[in-house]
Amino acid sequence: MPDATSDLEVFRQETRDWLEDNCPEDMRKPVKTEDDIYWGGRNATFKSDAQKAWFEACRDKGYTVPAWPEKYGGAGLSPAQAKVLRQEMSRINARPPLSSFGIWMLGPALLQFGTEEQKLHYLNQIARGEIRWCQGYSEPGSGSDLVSLQTFGEEVSDPEGGDHWVVNGQKVWTSYADKADWIFCLVRTDKEDKYRGITFMLFDMESKGVSTKPILLISGNSPFCETFFDDVKVPKDQFVGEINRGWDVAKYLLGHEREMISGAGGGARTAAIGAAMKRHAGELDPCLRVELAMFDVDALAYSAMGEKFLDEIKVGKAHPAQPNMMKYAGTELNKRRHELMMAAGGSRSLEWDSEETDGGQPSRNWLRTKANSIEGGTSEVMLNVISKRILELPGA
Repeated sequence: MPDATSDLEVFRQETRDWLEDNCPEDMRKPVKTEDDIYWGGRNATFKSDAQKAWFEACRDKGYTVPAWPEKYGGAGLSPAQAKVLRQEMSRINARPPLSSFGIWMLGPALLQFGTEEQKLHYLNQIARGEIRWCQGYSEPGSGSDLVSLQTFGEEVSDPEGGDHWVVNGQKVWTSYADKADWIFCLVRTDKEDKYRGITFMLFDMESKGVSTKPILLISGNSPFCETFFDDVKVPKDQFVGEINRGWDVAKYLLGHEREMISGAGGGARTAAIGAAMKRHAGELDPCLRVELAMFDVDALAYSAMGEKFLDEIKVGKAHPAQPNMMKYAGTELNKRRHELMMAAGGSRSLEWDSEETDGGQPSRNWLRTKANSIEGGTSEVMLNVISKRILELPGA
């Protein structure tokens, strides 16, 4: 009988050897600015030869989406192998070769609800970094109460252009909408049924009638946009799941979005910071050093919890509300992380635009974390779900 543990150790050594041969030293340094992250897409450019080499090596190996089947652009790794790869990449502080809402959110939804034709078409484009997606969910007045969305798609039969929807409405807080190629979008297609009247559509952001307007944040950056749809034609076959049953797809995707926002399984958002602050150690107040050590312990515990939840998901034993737990805990941990980094940096952390601080990255990143408790589900809503679904507390 094959020894699974032995096979996994062989895979671990092979993975270490491959990473040593293929991950450039520059791709083992912390991400400091937005262009340190490669998002892919039809207008994408590489910041450096190292970034290009790292992406192409992972793309060719299937390691941009290692757990996806090979026919969809992945490496077909087992859950145990994918976990080893995550651990080994974390060990050398390797940057993700490709960041993508297609990987984190749309991909899992397509794997669950998409047709085989959709999977072969879209998943391979996502895995190869050829298409960049944005998410059309929140609307003015329809954030936490997402199901009240009003963007409407009307069926039109055109003898010359074929059957299609004409979509009108507005989305808000659409991350990187001004840089995305396509959008996965919730559109109301039946005004009579609040839940069974939403369709999960896919369409090109260059479609006539689509426009975006960046929203300037307190950090001085504009990663979010307002997105407007004015008589946008969407082909009738560009939807996932069933017509008017898009809420099923939306809920499934939200679970993966919350795992992504929380940093489930570890990552830069929840990584230990004691080592990063070592150069300040002699300058720091002893009480602050204690807080940094306590954070590191909590970050490691959170990472272990994330791995446990991911394992439970893969074997079908996860509680449906676990992503809510991860999202809330990850949000609080990330906010705490940046508060400590600001405290450790002293007055230098308040600097806004010098080369020494990469254009005020510490303060800008700290201000950016204020949105963590809103995006992907507000903390108050997450706590309500946890209290009802996991703790089984009575409603107010």
